[in-house]
Amino acid sequence: MAHRISPLAHIDPQAQLGDDIDIGPFCVVGPHVVLGNGCKLDNNVTLTGHTTIGERNRFFPCAVIGGEPQDFCYAGGPTKVEIGDDNLFREGVTVNRGADKEDGITRIGNRNFLMSNAHVAHNCHVFNNTILTNGVLLAGHVHVHDYAIVSGNSAISHFCTLGTGSFVGGMCRVVQDVPPYMMSISADDPEIATINVVGMRRRGISDSAISLVRQAFKLMYREHKKIEEVRSLLVEKSDGVMPLELMTLLNFVEWTQKGKNGRGREAYRNQPAAESERRAA
Repeated sequence: MAHRISPLAHIDPQAQLGDDIDIGPFCVVGPHVVLGNGCKLDNNVTLTGHTTIGERNRFFPCAVIGGEPQDFCYAGGPTKVEIGDDNLFREGVTVNRGADKEDGITRIGNRNFLMSNAHVAHNCHVFNNTILTNGVLLAGHVHVHDYAIVSGNSAISHFCTLGTGSFVGGMCRVVQDVPPYMMSISADDPEIATINVVGMRRRGISDSAISLVRQAFKLMYREHKKIEEVRSLLVEKSDGVMPLELMTLLNFVEWTQKGKNGRGREAYRNQPAAESERRAA
């Protein structure tokens, strides 16, 4: 299908464009950009660097994707941004390419919604079906797992991981991992507040699994029991067959505790890429 490209846009001849591309005025697409089928750039969008973008992604005005990392160690190497399919990048979103650390790649998966002025720094990995609302700031090397939601103007510190289905409240300062299905809603206190019941129900997670996750929360964050004891108690309550959600939570917490400063990935800060990519099951 034919492209729809404004004569006021600048598309480098070396850029690789898929089918059915819609590019509005004053957009810039650099020479090392690969843009998949059905993508739309409204206007004033910049795609630069070694950036590979999948299908049906929408970029609203003033989004900048693939800019140099804001890292003094960056020496101009061919680091990358890799983006999947069906993502929305609202006005002013910035996604920096990787620094020369880990594997040098910033990744965004599929069906993510990045609202106005959200920032994804170098070497971050945003998985699938996440929501980063207005003004969210991800520092370098942050991982955001599937279905996580980060509310407006929250800042996530380097090497933090937000687990599957987790929720971060507005104006929060997150300096430690947020485990799967948990909520961090205080601007000043990193302690986990409660479980994300609404998010779990929206995903169709069973009431029995939610009940076990709630019990795990109370044992870990109210009674402060060790993870081995929590696991043992809940194995008994689940008749030896723990639901996936509970296993995901307990494995994540155990992994975080093996890290440093409340961040599981800190243990791999200076390790090779294969080690630094390890995370909870």
